[in-house]
Amino acid sequence: MMVSQMPDRTRARQLAAEYIAKGNPTGWFEQLYREAEDGGTPVPWAELRANPNLLEFWKNHPIPGAGKTALKIGCGVGDDAEQLAKWGFETTAFDIAETAILTCRRRFPKSPVRYATADLLHPPQDWLQRFDFVLESYTLQALPHEVRAEAIEHVAGFVAEGGNLLIIARGREESDPRGEMPWPLTRAELHGFMEMGLREISFEDFQDPEEPSTRRFRVLYQRNVVE
Repeated sequence: MMVSQMPDRTRARQLAAEYIAKGNPTGWFEQLYREAEDGGTPVPWAELRANPNLLEFWKNHPIPGAGKTALKIGCGVGDDAEQLAKWGFETTAFDIAETAILTCRRRFPKSPVRYATADLLHPPQDWLQRFDFVLESYTLQALPHEVRAEAIEHVAGFVAEGGNLLIIARGREESDPRGEMPWPLTRAELHGFMEMGLREISFEDFQDPEEPSTRRFRVLYQRNVVE
């Protein structure tokens, strides 16, 4: 398999460090998208295609979407959200970066996806346990450790009774260094989803062939139906 070129994360890491030092762990996303829009360094995770690790999961474990709602967290420029809509979900997608949302609407002017600007750390209250399927891919790993537990709480909170949550993220052992942004997640951090009332359905620990030496966790959770 041909391996894709490593994206340049230099500017993203610089912005992340600057904003985190100022006590604003999510403010750098808008700045990064704005600079990319103005012709600066491209957003490193904006590949202009649906996430291959999402497509692989769906090939082996398809989840019917007709008549169900879906939420894409940190939608970036929209490709994963559009894929969920193609699978039949009534899809909502959000990003904290307004420029990213404007890009989604420009790229997909006739899309059925509801694109919205929203903050994962302060989400709309009417999204609580609203969605049958929630996709979180590569957003938690871009948030520093200090706010990650709060973010996990909100991600879990979006899942409706009987609904599913799919997490795709970089993974590491507790003993491994945190490294640079994107910061891999640990199993202990992921355990937070079960503390929030979700049940682990499947767990995969694998090497991503699209980017050498990148360990991924891909986890499916479900919220039980209250009898």
